Amino acid sequence: MKVSLAPLCGVVFLAAACVTVPLEPGDASRAASAPATTGFSFVTDTFAFPNEIRARNPDRPDLYANYCFVLARGVRQFFQFARFDPLARRLDHDGYARLVRRLAAKAPWDPALPPGERIVIPGYANLYRFSRAEEAAVKEGLGPRFWTLVHWTNWRVTLAVSDEHQEQVASEIVTDLGRGRLVQLLVTNWPKPELNHTVVAVESRGTPGTLEVVVWDPNDPANPGVITFDRARRRFWASRVYDTEPGEIRVFRMYYSPWL
Repeated sequence: MKVSLAPLCGVVFLAAACVTVPLEPGDASRAASAPATTGFSFVTDTFAFPNEIRARNPDRPDLYANYCFVLARGVRQFFQFARFDPLARRLDHDGYARLVRRLAAKAPWDPALPPGERIVIPGYANLYRFSRAEEAAVKEGLGPRFWTLVHWTNWRVTLAVSDEHQEQVASEIVTDLGRGRLVQLLVTNWPKPELNHTVVAVESRGTPGTLEVVVWDPNDPANPGVITFDRARRRFWASRVYDTEPGEIRVFRMYYSPWL
């Protein structure tokens, strides 16, 4: 039986997706003018720690590397299913890890929960402060990376896509953001082994000729990135994507249904 190499290629290059050259992280006052979609703050509703780069830290066995899919999905899960109560009594490491594990078990394509039904994170005002102070518990609760790296849709990085498909993705990004939902994206410029990665769209800015999509990048959590959709060419462009040369890319939505 002939076996296609496309799924394997997708896994291999997506596993390398997070391997980029790191920048110095910003501080808590970062991005004072950073963008936000409805109900979302780039400064407070994102993780304080990055997905780390294994190539830059070869002697650290505990490196938190190749977790870009876990972190991008996690930002969405906290935004949709968590509520922070800074006045409540703080928990120990195990207590926080259990809460994060409950959040990470929720399907990111499910509708956001109303405030009264959300998982309450006690003792902290927001995700940034929580993940900065309880980094180890948050990482433990978010869980392993293996199944995100071998997700069956990752093979899409090897595919060419039509202009119609990319136009539809752009339209869906705008629609979901308009409804207050973050959009996780698989971005790639394969066969160039530079960008096979995931980011989270947090805001869109339309002009007559382009659609500018502001993204949160797990590799550079302090600084907003930008991908641009050219309306005339019906193609996406890496305008400001972490450690990526500006150029044409292909964009797919991730984790928006049980199948995709």
